[in-house]
Amino acid sequence: MKDTVITVAVKRRELWIWLTCFIVSNLVNITTIICYTTPWYEIFTQLGYVTVMSVLLYALTVVARLVWYVVRRLTSSEDKR
Repeated sequence: MKDTVITVAVKRRELWIWLTCFIVSNLVNITTIICYTTPWYEIFTQLGYVTVMSVLLYALTVVARLVWYVVRRLTSSEDKR
């Protein structure tokens, strides 16, 4: 079985993508706190939901990147024919 190596650059890129998803999830939480005029301590009490939402957003970005990769591979193979 072949060993695979994940480079530091790939790890950093994926971490930055997840942190962006986490920040977007926090901004959504802050927006709902403002819209529904709930107490500001919900930023801390809803941290679990924010984390789950950021993981779901990350999963969506992974799916979108996989689709983009497949489309690029399919279109580039047609150009070679």
